[in-house]
Amino acid sequence: MSTHNVVAFCGSLRKYSYNRGLLRALIEVAGNEMHIEIIDIADLPLYNQDVDTAYPKEMSAFKDKIRSADGVMIATPEHNRSIPAALKNMLDWTSRPYGETTWKGKPVAVLGATPGGGGTAVGQYHLKQILTYLDARVLGQP
Repeated sequence: MSTHNVVAFCGSLRKYSYNRGLLRALIEVAGNEMHIEIIDIADLPLYNQDVDTAYPKEMSAFKDKIRSADGVMIATPEHNRSIPAALKNMLDWTSRPYGETTWKGKPVAVLGATPGGGGTAVGQYHLKQILTYLDARVLGQP
């Protein structure tokens, strides 16, 4: 059986967030069937469209990690019925310059964890809308 390489992003910047814990649990459950690499988005600069004409090499390398992965997992909390700003910033960087998105056809699983009763359903829904616009292959159900 071959090992699938997956990159994972946590929408929360908190070191001990529920969603970061969820990704760590997935790594344990995956065993040898899947190699999951959590990529931190905390230190990404704010996206500015002015850089599209001279796209930064470090961001190209960041995008290459997504391109080379067999799939992506995104665990996100819900902030004000949407996704956290840091996660949106990462999506902006990785979908630019225009026409050079890393998401086209990429399989993506969206998930989330929270102690709240409503869960992260609305945040996940909004994230799925963004990813669908970026032409990712978003997993419809858990």
